[in-house]
Amino acid sequence: MIEIIEVNTEALRKEFALIPYRLYQGNPYWVPPMLQGEINDITPEKNPYFRFCEAKFWIAKRGQKTVGRIGAIIHHAYIEKTQERLGRLTRCEFIDDAEVVDALFDTAENWCKEKGMIGVLGPLGFSNLDQQGLLVEGFDRLASVASAYHHEYYHRHFERLGFTKEMDWVEFRLALSRQIPEKAIRMEQAIMQRYQLKVVDIKNKKMLRHYGQQVFQLLNKSFHNLFSFVALDEAMIEAVLDNYLPVINTEFVKLVMTQDERIVGFIVPVPSLSKTMQIAKGKLGLRALISLLWSRRHNDTIDTFLTGVDPEFQSKGVVGLLMTSAQRVMIKRNMLTVETTGMLENNQKAIEFWKNYDHIQHKRKRCYRKMF
Repeated sequence: MIEIIEVNTEALRKEFALIPYRLYQGNPYWVPPMLQGEINDITPEKNPYFRFCEAKFWIAKRGQKTVGRIGAIIHHAYIEKTQERLGRLTRCEFIDDAEVVDALFDTAENWCKEKGMIGVLGPLGFSNLDQQGLLVEGFDRLASVASAYHHEYYHRHFERLGFTKEMDWVEFRLALSRQIPEKAIRMEQAIMQRYQLKVVDIKNKKMLRHYGQQVFQLLNKSFHNLFSFVALDEAMIEAVLDNYLPVINTEFVKLVMTQDERIVGFIVPVPSLSKTMQIAKGKLGLRALISLLWSRRHNDTIDTFLTGVDPEFQSKGVVGLLMTSAQRVMIKRNMLTVETTGMLENNQKAIEFWKNYDHIQHKRKRCYRKMF
């Protein structure tokens, strides 16, 4: 018999957060998140998104054993934006057992119905910077800290329960050349001259914090029309900066500005933290800290956390400026490969740009829809 328990205490939140650590134990491709961060994300007092979201979380138990979890979010800002009363399923993790899956999904869907929803989307999180999408391709590839990993059987249960594809994200692995092509350098110079742009290097975290609000306001503008996106307000931006600044190597971060200091593009590449996070196992102990410091200087893989360009400049070569500038640092640091974050499959401009490099499309995540 399956017992579904609502997560509403500190102990239960910790139990909820620990479930993936057990489900993926020994899996060489899963990258553990920081445990305390996972707990904070589902704690209303610590997550600023609860100011305009309602959310519930549940765990499933069979006897004394925890066998799965699920969350549901009513994202009022997104509903207002889209005019569709759709709930969000989130943080779905479970053993390969239909009885467990059915009990979890029934609970989450019924709560969404009680809240007046006419269907659900998922997996989606509180924002585009939160957990989103279910892995459907790339089960034999190491996850990045900005992506997600799931067991292969998960998507079969979604489809068994009547969920249908809503949108996919695709991810690429790029092989870097050891020098920047002369053509790219000429293009860089021509674009900066034609549009009176400049590339700004970020010297330190204080400088990045100074530009942080502007960067995320640009993200709001450039991502506005993308699927599942909801703008971040100042409080949420500060929370994101607090979470990400400690792990960002500012040497790689590049901004493109107009002559009057208006940011029109940014890229935030980070030396891969995947192996460090696997060592950490959810807690930043001494061994993980040493690995983190080592990875900042001795790493052959870069993860692109975020890239954004002002819509006014999206067809003017700004992404090329950003990547060429960042690639100079990557070459200096002997980087061999780049892992992109997920790009919506209908975002052809972004996809076509990355195809300019020697690449493979090696991962795919999916958001599903189910109407009641």
